[in-house]
Amino acid sequence: MEAKAPVPGRDGPVPLFAAYGIVKRFGSFTANDGIDLEIRAGEIHALLGENGAGKSTLMKILYGLLEPTEGVVTHRGDVVRLANPEAARALGIGMVFQHFSLCENLTVAENIALVMPRSLGPKALKQKIAGVGAAYGLKLDPDRPVWSLSAGERQRIEIIRCLLQEPRLIILDEPTSVLTPSEADGLFVVLERLRDEGRALLYISHRLDEVRRLCSRATILRGGKVVGACDPRQESARSLAAMMVGAQIGEVKPASKKALGRERLVIDHLALPAPGLHGTALRDVSLTVSGGEIVAIAGIAGNGQAELFDALSGEALAPKPGMIRIDGTAAGRLGINARRRLRAGFVPEERNGHAAAPSLSLSDNAVLSRHATGGLSRLGILRVAAAKALAQAVIGAFDVRKAGPDPAAGTLSGGNLQKFLVGREILAEPGVLVVNQPTWGVDALAAAHIRQALIDLAARGAAILVISQDLDEVFEIAGRIAVLNHGALSWAMPACETSREAVGLLMGGEAAAEEPPLRQARTGTLAHAR
Repeated sequence: MEAKAPVPGRDGPVPLFAAYGIVKRFGSFTANDGIDLEIRAGEIHALLGENGAGKSTLMKILYGLLEPTEGVVTHRGDVVRLANPEAARALGIGMVFQHFSLCENLTVAENIALVMPRSLGPKALKQKIAGVGAAYGLKLDPDRPVWSLSAGERQRIEIIRCLLQEPRLIILDEPTSVLTPSEADGLFVVLERLRDEGRALLYISHRLDEVRRLCSRATILRGGKVVGACDPRQESARSLAAMMVGAQIGEVKPASKKALGRERLVIDHLALPAPGLHGTALRDVSLTVSGGEIVAIAGIAGNGQAELFDALSGEALAPKPGMIRIDGTAAGRLGINARRRLRAGFVPEERNGHAAAPSLSLSDNAVLSRHATGGLSRLGILRVAAAKALAQAVIGAFDVRKAGPDPAAGTLSGGNLQKFLVGREILAEPGVLVVNQPTWGVDALAAAHIRQALIDLAARGAAILVISQDLDEVFEIAGRIAVLNHGALSWAMPACETSREAVGLLMGGEAAAEEPPLRQARTGTLAHAR
């Protein structure tokens, strides 16, 4: 590796950690192209960029998961080699990942012990956990099994595990993506206290209002290069987004007001046992979605969202056919192909492995959800040209950016793959569409594109059910909002008659108010779902 001479402290004192001239190539593809980044003690520094901008690659280099092709990393002005995460942690670099790396069947203490010195006994470790928890307001019972904890409590494990290694730099990747508003506010207090202690924090998030609240500096990446830096407190969320994508982000335009159509998706007292030890049982779930509307189901991960999606898609069958009706047909005991033939579409949460096969081409992935309904096969033989034409139509309509004419799905950035998967369903013009986490980990431009496409589909008469943890998204696109908590669904409140705070409280477990009696009288037997 050829090192580029660093220029420490070009913007002031010698930084705590810095990267200079970072280049990372994967074959002919350059993920990072000459990146400079300085991180100072006592600051929260945002790393911003659209999907595929190079943030994840740079983050992995700083944490020792990857080595750069060119360039150097410095600690207090001295060049260091981060050959692996152990070397990074030894220098005082810690990381809190977006996706928790926890063992469900182990306790809090046992999970933390996995990265601590073996010489530290169980009693001493529990004392350390209690001490850090008390100091930072991160209260946890060290003997609780992880499977019994909320998303916010699980994140506390990750943070305590990081703090017990006494890091000087903490990298946080989308830290609020699974938190309620009140849990996020609590996290911000912890991060500000860590900053005030003189630690450096590198904050990666697509939630730009959070960045504006917390961060004093931001470095913006685009196409693997640094394209700007700013004080995000002096910017608006829209101006930050424009810097990230190189263009102004268009506002999502709501559909024009018009009367709703007939009920197209009906969930009628759906109850299902938990699919496994750590699954969530569905408890008497009822909801209707009419043509021309978007209904959103909010909730913290692990409260039955996956189980509800599987029941709606046909991956798990309901006890009785009439518990799920699609355009009047009792579909609760039908499989996924039969439901697709009823003009229903489905976009699961997990992009790779569930919605898409990463090693297959985009045209092959187009076949996965359209082989039964899209005219892509004849007498059991795949029509290759038709599959490629469909993939190209999705790519064109949803601005899917890719390398090569028909690349493997796994080579796309998260946002571009999500646009392809949502577009694959929308171009089928479904009468009913169920989407789980439509813009999870997606940049502002891609998120706006996806949300507008959902609104436009509903305006054409489709009934759309969106399952989402993102309250900004929920309030931007939905006409009614319900909350799923421990497998039970609240009544669907008109979005204009509720607030983020009220929905956040329901997500955290507060009992829902009863639906107004007048509305019950008007809407019939499924009144609590309307």
